[in-house]
Amino acid sequence: MGQRYTFKFLWIIFIAQAIAISFAFTLGTSKYVKADTIFNKKNKKTSYFKNGLTVGTLPPLKASPYLPVKPAVQTTSDKLLSNVQVYPNPIVDQMNLKYMVSRNTNVTIRLMDVLGNNVATLYSDRVETGEVKLVHDLKSNRLTSGFYFLKVTAGTESIIKRVTIL
Repeated sequence: MGQRYTFKFLWIIFIAQAIAISFAFTLGTSKYVKADTIFNKKNKKTSYFKNGLTVGTLPPLKASPYLPVKPAVQTTSDKLLSNVQVYPNPIVDQMNLKYMVSRNTNVTIRLMDVLGNNVATLYSDRVETGEVKLVHDLKSNRLTSGFYFLKVTAGTESIIKRVTIL
């Protein structure tokens, strides 16, 4: 019977303290309230919190030594081969290919089937820096209609584009 009395008594004390704290906050700051803004009488600083607390200036944030630091690397000069475009897609008889090379390098363009077998080597030569446009006639290869992959390799980089031949 003593344990049950102690448990009920603790709940009553807990609720009474919560009510007392609530009244203390509402009565303690009510004389300084002006139109939804609470003023701290000591510092004359505006507080936007309901309890009247003011926040001073925070120290500046410092970078953590544990965060990984990524070095500033220019991505445009790192890529040897970029902006590869094949048009029109689907291809009927003639394929236009446009790509950008950032350095002088050997470029190989291969047409592969779905299984990865080399069907035709369309171009293999050394290319100067800049944008390159190629036009290739596919009538001479006599390819069956279907899906193919165009693999453009410049140096050690390669980009694969899917093309449809009708």
